[in-house]
Amino acid sequence: MKNETKKGFYFKQYEAPFQSPFDKLFDVFKELITHTSGDFDEAIDWLRELDKEYKLTDENYTIDDFVEDLKKKGYIRDQLKDDGTPGIGITAKTERAIRQQALDNIFGNLKRSGSGNHKTKHSGNGDEHTGEFREFHFGDGLERISLTESLRNAQINNGLADFMLTENDLVVEETQYKSQMSTVLMIDISHSMVLYGEDRITPAKKVAMALAELITTRYPKDTLDILVFGNDAWTIAIRDLPYLKVGPFHTNTVAGLQLAMDILRRKRNTNKQIFMITDGKPSCVREKDGSYYMNSYGLDEYIVDKCYNQAQQARKLHIPITTFMIANDPYLQKFVNRFTEANQEKAFYTGLKGLGEIIFEDYRVSQKSFLLCLIFPHQYLKNLLLRGGGNPLYF
Repeated sequence: MKNETKKGFYFKQYEAPFQSPFDKLFDVFKELITHTSGDFDEAIDWLRELDKEYKLTDENYTIDDFVEDLKKKGYIRDQLKDDGTPGIGITAKTERAIRQQALDNIFGNLKRSGSGNHKTKHSGNGDEHTGEFREFHFGDGLERISLTESLRNAQINNGLADFMLTENDLVVEETQYKSQMSTVLMIDISHSMVLYGEDRITPAKKVAMALAELITTRYPKDTLDILVFGNDAWTIAIRDLPYLKVGPFHTNTVAGLQLAMDILRRKRNTNKQIFMITDGKPSCVREKDGSYYMNSYGLDEYIVDKCYNQAQQARKLHIPITTFMIANDPYLQKFVNRFTEANQEKAFYTGLKGLGEIIFEDYRVSQKSFLLCLIFPHQYLKNLLLRGGGNPLYF
């Protein structure tokens, strides 16, 4: 009898991939430690509460066993609290694990590549081979000569009997530039980011951590600076992101934009951009004498005009500002619309879930339209093409 191969699909009950008790709890712990801004004791208290409700552990592996494993594996260490009493804090190893989890959650479909990955349409002395060849010209580097194609030409032109390699036989392979990008990420830490029962700062932190991990692994030639703005603006290190908290601050958007542009002026990269995550309401500016002018009621014309001026200044410096608006108040959206028009760039009105699912798959290149790929796993919408500059998108 002939062996017949059957083709088709074989269905079976789903089996979750194996995870050790530590790994299961560690995934939850990393999420909790992000929400608690690095407060280990509070994160463990929440983990115990979740364990009571969802039976995350059993008699063979308890929360105490998990804490002991965290110490053994180097994820936590003994340290003094701010008040001088003994406590426990997370280590740099945990900080990296949190950033990696944010990257996996938000940028899960992206894989690591080599140096730079922002393609342009220009051929030249780049670092990516295009597969196209041309004749050798004076000034071409020797490393760009395609030895195989050049020897093939020499054989065709001169034959095997009188084989010789001449300049006319040489062929070089075209390469493509991969532009480098300098990005400043602005995060609003004003008190309004936690008002009205909404935690807006945690999704912002996750996006920042994912973006930081993405750039350091996939785009090693690029630079990322992160700044926060409340009454004033200041830069923070990537390692400080898990500990970021809001404060009793107003929103000095002008100070944030000024600092962002000062940072980018010092960068050598031609391509520069600003990403701003905010709930949209500027309520503070610092005057020349060092005093603060504040107004929390509505949109103060004096303050918003200064914001529009900064947007226009950034446009003159060829620095695009992409605004991610995480509030839906109509009068705030009106402000963001005018701000976007002043810079002639884009604004996204996105809920907190949408913000956490945004990925920046490619950055804006100088004088070229850029692709910002948004992935919304819950709605299964992928690769949405953006409309023209100055047009807000709503989600």
